[in-house]
Amino acid sequence: MTNVPASGLPPSLIISSRDLARLEALLDSPVLSRHPAAIALMDELNRAEVLPPEQIPADVVTMHSQVECEDMASGETHMLTLVYPNEADVERGRVSVLAPVGSALLGLSVGQQIDWDAPGGRRLKLRVKSVRYQPEAAGDFHR
Repeated sequence: MTNVPASGLPPSLIISSRDLARLEALLDSPVLSRHPAAIALMDELNRAEVLPPEQIPADVVTMHSQVECEDMASGETHMLTLVYPNEADVERGRVSVLAPVGSALLGLSVGQQIDWDAPGGRRLKLRVKSVRYQPEAAGDFHR
């Protein structure tokens, strides 16, 4: 599920070393090792630039970031928080990193957009408008 914009190349990704370690531990679980969403997330992680948490730019989507996204087709704006699977709550806008939109958002910067197939086969485009809260920028390295 690599998300490829109109340019044909996937957007560049930046991941914190702390998020990478936690996500790799999650993906190592026998339950997830063969799950399509886990495989897709691992593909995204494998192509990401990994930086120490203190060096993550403030406009990059990391785990527990609160992100304002725009649906490019409808113009609707959505506030999403990227979380681990056990923290997901769609009603509160808490999107699992294993959901297609979650793994697609991880590591993107403000201004980048992603394309992905939503449930039901509808093709969606989301653009990251802002990162309202990012743990690394807030100095919260122990979340």
